[in-house]
Amino acid sequence: MLVAILAIIAGLALLVWSADKFVDGAASTARHFGMPSLLIGMVIVGFGTSAPEMVVSALAASQGNPGIALGNAFGSNITNIALILGLTAVISPIAVQSKILRKEMPLLMVATLLVIAIMWDLTLSRLDAIILLIGFAGFIGWSIWQSLQRKADAFASEVEQEMIAHSMPLKSAVLWLIVGLLVLIASSRILVWGAVEIAQMFGVSDLIIGLTIIAVGTSLPELASSIIATRKGEHDIALGNIIGSNLFNTLAVVGIAGVIHPLTVDAEVLWRDAMFMGALTLSIFVIGYGFKGPGRINRVEGSILLLAYCGYTTYLIQSVFL
Repeated sequence: MLVAILAIIAGLALLVWSADKFVDGAASTARHFGMPSLLIGMVIVGFGTSAPEMVVSALAASQGNPGIALGNAFGSNITNIALILGLTAVISPIAVQSKILRKEMPLLMVATLLVIAIMWDLTLSRLDAIILLIGFAGFIGWSIWQSLQRKADAFASEVEQEMIAHSMPLKSAVLWLIVGLLVLIASSRILVWGAVEIAQMFGVSDLIIGLTIIAVGTSLPELASSIIATRKGEHDIALGNIIGSNLFNTLAVVGIAGVIHPLTVDAEVLWRDAMFMGALTLSIFVIGYGFKGPGRINRVEGSILLLAYCGYTTYLIQSVFL
């Protein structure tokens, strides 16, 4: 058991480190090749911060652990909104200035409703997964189109400032891109092995492990980047990290896992986890969109999100022991 625990700790630590290096390397490489700042923020950073979820879920699905695959995707979305966004808003209320992010919020709501509708029959077939990946491709195409408009946007400005502050030579960027990716894959294998071992030892479903330990671990890059961004006053980056990551998780992570290994979905995944994820997604759309002006997530709303996360996690833990 000690080896499995150490594997989880080491896997999570390496996962966070490698994801950070992978994002920095990918973003800097893209900037060297002239990619617009808006596209880097919407696609490159979104892909990078969701890379842990993608690799972990893909490995779990290929090894026949669907609970970890779905639990990681949905649990990460829940963690991103309720824990990370809630904590970030408590530290500093989030003002939503970016028009692009206000357009992404309804897209995230549609993506969430799509994955719930697809799983309504308690299966995730390859056709279902392909539909999600087509939706993901559509989102990427829309992101590219938005970036080519070259309109002034608060989110793009904040990304540009961060890119200038963390610039690096092209050789260094490519090196960290490759090293980050390799360590990311290796650490994900270690993490999945340790999680499966712990689940089998304690008789806990791999779904619960995926929704809690792995979900929080793979969301640590978003937690770090969002807190750092909001302390700098870069509120749109803080929110953009969450929205982008959740879009990638909902469409790409679930889609990739389903293509690799069609899944049978437990009823509790649909009615407890997916529905709770949907409610949280709706909540940030309602409070953050700003129907009569710029959106804002204040400390009270952030506290409510944190309480929702604590209640949900407590319910999951109780379900293990009762």
